[in-house]
Amino acid sequence: MFSNKDISRFANLETPFYYYDLNLLQNTLNACANAAKLYNFHVHYALKANFNPAVLKKVKAIGFGADCVSGGEVNRAIETGFNPKQVVFAGVGKSDKEINLALDQDIFCFNVESVQELEVINELAGKKGKIAKIAIRINPNVDAHTHHNITTGLDENKFGVNSWDLPKCVETLKVSEHLEFLGIHFHIGSQITNLDVYKNLCVRVNEFAIWFEERGFNVKILNVGGGLGIDYHNPEQQIPDFDAYFKIFSEFLEVKAGQEVHFELGRALVGQCASLISRVLYIKNGKKKNFVVLDAGMTELMRPALYQAYHKIENLSRGNQTTLKYDIVGPICESTDCFGKEVEQPESFRGDLYAIRSAGAYGEVMASKYNLRDEIRSVYSEEA
Repeated sequence: MFSNKDISRFANLETPFYYYDLNLLQNTLNACANAAKLYNFHVHYALKANFNPAVLKKVKAIGFGADCVSGGEVNRAIETGFNPKQVVFAGVGKSDKEINLALDQDIFCFNVESVQELEVINELAGKKGKIAKIAIRINPNVDAHTHHNITTGLDENKFGVNSWDLPKCVETLKVSEHLEFLGIHFHIGSQITNLDVYKNLCVRVNEFAIWFEERGFNVKILNVGGGLGIDYHNPEQQIPDFDAYFKIFSEFLEVKAGQEVHFELGRALVGQCASLISRVLYIKNGKKKNFVVLDAGMTELMRPALYQAYHKIENLSRGNQTTLKYDIVGPICESTDCFGKEVEQPESFRGDLYAIRSAGAYGEVMASKYNLRDEIRSVYSEEA
């Protein structure tokens, strides 16, 4: 919820902008760190969710590692001060340039997604006279029961090594002098709210760990990825239940002496800490549709246009007076530039302030310059 002081402050600022509640972010990070500590679990923050400098500063300070999916993210993590020994690098299409960059930084681990990638990393590490530490990202064919565009752990997805290619991975590892096998890695999707899904994942992790051990490999790392969701419909329920989440893995993962369990959380840590603040440009009332036209659009928040994602929308300038149903749209020259259809809101007027909630994950990072839009700004609840 926004206080009257917040709304008064917003009224004097140029819109649109992302507003970050850094106190909420800190509380969320604390809750996750405390819950993980109970089980000695290791958390890496997924930079793809949000790489705002103020956000990264707080994540780094809590002691989490960094989960990166590009050379740019590896660079950003190192520049922010993350320990390279806590940086993992995933991604189905790592370029030679990106791999070399990560090798030069002596990162903790490459999460490798194909047999060919094993061969490439081995070759590039050899040219540098280095040993690259790797984990095999396995596609476990576990249904995450989430939106089809953000599932990653099924046979039909491009991510990870499928089970039928694992024997070839083993053969390649045994002849690769510049690779050190650390363990196995999984990530089955994003915005997962049914924790039972993770029980199924644990079963598969246990099976694959045994499979590698039977072939003479020491599985030091069990990296189960992330994907824990947030409640977009009730943003006031701000902090996910990390205790219940980690407890699932404590109960169902078969962790042996000396093994470490690693997580790669993104949305659950930052999703609720930011809102997109926008101002009404025009009201267009018609016979079939009423439109609120905002100065923010899909160039500032892509998720609704990309996969029809829901975000709670609030008129901050009006009370509980007469309500109307509006399509809440932006100024971009695309019909998909819509944040919500038939959204019940107080009767709205030019100049009203709107908040689009739960925009801390995959919001600012996906902003674009389409239509030569100005770069989106950030405003913070405290000095960043």
